[in-house]
Amino acid sequence: MRKCLAIMLLLSWLLVACNSGEKQEQSDVEKNHNDEEQNNSEQVESPQIVDSVNRYPLTGISTEEAVNQRTVGVMMNNHQSARPQTGLSQADIVFEILAEGMITRFLALYQSEMPDTIGPVRSAREYYVELANGYDALYMYHGAADFINELIANRGIEFLNGSTYDNDGVLFKRDTTRKAPHNSYLLVDGIDKIAGSKGYKLTEESELLEFLSDNQIAELSGEQANHVEIVYSTKPMEIVEFEYDGSRETYMRYNDREQTVERETGEPVQVDNVFIVETYHEVIDDAGRRSIDLKSGGNAYLLQKGKLQRVKWENRDGRIVPVLNNQLVGFVPGKTWINVVPTNPGIQQSVTISN
Repeated sequence: MRKCLAIMLLLSWLLVACNSGEKQEQSDVEKNHNDEEQNNSEQVESPQIVDSVNRYPLTGISTEEAVNQRTVGVMMNNHQSARPQTGLSQADIVFEILAEGMITRFLALYQSEMPDTIGPVRSAREYYVELANGYDALYMYHGAADFINELIANRGIEFLNGSTYDNDGVLFKRDTTRKAPHNSYLLVDGIDKIAGSKGYKLTEESELLEFLSDNQIAELSGEQANHVEIVYSTKPMEIVEFEYDGSRETYMRYNDREQTVERETGEPVQVDNVFIVETYHEVIDDAGRRSIDLKSGGNAYLLQKGKLQRVKWENRDGRIVPVLNNQLVGFVPGKTWINVVPTNPGIQQSVTISN
């Protein structure tokens, strides 16, 4: 009897132990499952880190880099003795306008790219000052008439004048293989140092220009325009051409029948938008200086992807932009070249479009 009772007690104890083990195992499994659910829940609820994508304000090109570099506007020489230039291919926007005589001069705006050296740098004119100021650019030039220097100072425009830093080796240098005034070059690394010492701002959030989407680019319409010729003068020769390269989908620039290239590398200047605007020009003194109307608007041509649109131009907040039916017309993302031609003889007489 006692032996049977002992066996029964032993079996009861084993049953309790097994049940306890199963409950503990089940508890552990449930705990692990709950922990896994909690971890998964935490992973879902945690904020996802996404790389921010910005667009350069003057080109519309996407980037993951910061786009707060202040725009730099540089006066560039286009005399025959100044060609080929250095740094033109990296400018976001280039304005080409007549200076004295029938020779054009450039205002090159840099924001998305900054070459090491830019030039040759040339003197300032009032209408270039107005254009640079429309982009709140740090204005870089080499020399100007006294009344232009006074105008720049009186308007509170931030500038660096090569006459002050001539051949200092920090901001400007002279190229001994070329003759003055066609040999002054801007040293880009010196900008931050010199501009900073003057208390100029070096970063800025710039307003984005109007750009086309991929779908809008695919649906672009207009006349076929593979070649454009702009005749500023035949004596002396001052003829600008843009030839569309379908393989690259960009326009190549030519000046007086020679392709515009980088001096050091031979890299061609390529642009995505050719914007030709017509406006009133007037010679105002015996030196041949001009007054140019950049406010009233007028007729314009816009060439993109081998096609031409006949549009208008307007000055909106200091920027020359294409408009059609009072609506902004977007640029193709990329580089833009803006040629300004006089109303006399006018855009239809100065510009020839062909296939």
